[in-house]
Amino acid sequence: MKKKDIQDMKNKSGAELERIVGEDTERLRALRFDLAAGKVKNVAELREVRKQIARAKTFIREQMTSSK
Repeated sequence: MKKKDIQDMKNKSGAELERIVGEDTERLRALRFDLAAGKVKNVAELREVRKQIARAKTFIREQMTSSK
């Protein structure tokens, strides 16, 4: 993920970040099933999806703590 993409993610609202987490969680689940079936060529994609989920959750948590 590029630095610009991370900044764009940081500026999104909590609802948008929650949506991203949900979509990426579903994508990760599908990738794991495809990996088990031997369909995945790029296994590094799993790591990237996990990192993107973690980033989104981190920004959600930062927004929650800054609003208190």
